[in-house]
Amino acid sequence: MSTEQGSQPETTPEEPAAPRPKRRVLVLAVVALLAYVLDQVTKAVVVSNLEGHAPVRALGGLVYLQLLRNPGAAFSMATGMTWVLAIVAIGVVVTLIWFAKRLRSVGWAIGLGLVLAGALGNLTDRLFRAPGPLLGHVVDWISVFEPDGQAWPVFNVADSCICVGAVLIVLLSLLGRDYDGTKRAEKK
Repeated sequence: MSTEQGSQPETTPEEPAAPRPKRRVLVLAVVALLAYVLDQVTKAVVVSNLEGHAPVRALGGLVYLQLLRNPGAAFSMATGMTWVLAIVAIGVVVTLIWFAKRLRSVGWAIGLGLVLAGALGNLTDRLFRAPGPLLGHVVDWISVFEPDGQAWPVFNVADSCICVGAVLIVLLSLLGRDYDGTKRAEKK
């Protein structure tokens, strides 16, 4: 069929439009903001209520709430490298923000939002808590099964966000879902 000048060509069924990146960035930002606020509020409550107190047993001993100031990374590793950890966290935050505009997957946006919130939450501690900027100790407060991290290291909401976000990203990768919203099989 021919088309006359000025008229529209015959339409064919179109492929579904790719998800809009602005919406995925919004998902990432909302997840990151909510998780970051939760982390900071829980840390403020813990510092104001548990400072100088014995661990509080909760959920029949499944969880103990206690204040611990961690100068290192996960599992209290690299305790003398607090400033390096702060610089790495800054790099992670900048990279995630830069990468956000490429997102087309809601799952990836949620996962990266959680990782961003966790990195920002612990970075905030390293920048603004004692003993000083880039040397601040992270507030950890959740101990599972036993007090004082005897069964598992003491952690906080930011640490949980990083772990859950990372697991989600790995799971999406294993399922063949890429950050751009495509499945690996579609790319071939």
